Amino acid sequence: MLAAPLHFIITTGQVADITHAQALLADQKGASVIVGKTYDSNALRALVTQMGAESVIPCNRTRKIIIPHDTRAYKLRNCIERRFNRLKHFRRFATRYDRRTIHFLGFVHLVSAMIWMT
Repeated sequence: MLAAPLHFIITTGQVADITHAQALLADQKGASVIVGKTYDSNALRALVTQMGAESVIPCNRTRKIIIPHDTRAYKLRNCIERRFNRLKHFRRFATRYDRRTIHFLGFVHLVSAMIWMT
């Protein structure tokens, strides 16, 4: 069973996801952190190591020295991605009709509770 999302940060569309990775991982505990290639950075790997978790991050194409990752664990990311894709089935979420961030965030929490309870 997948755990429910623990924390959301709403940003503008042009902000890279990795800029908020440290804030999302703050005060979290777990055995591993499974993320995509866009999160491949030495700083994030160091943060995950400080947490006492294993970093399951495939190397970006531009990295000169390849850092191995657990491919079996990385396959579990598919389950997480499918859950997030279910959020996009809600038109209000996919197109972000809400003008105020607080309203959109409230809807994200509501939909997440509905999806992760099933």
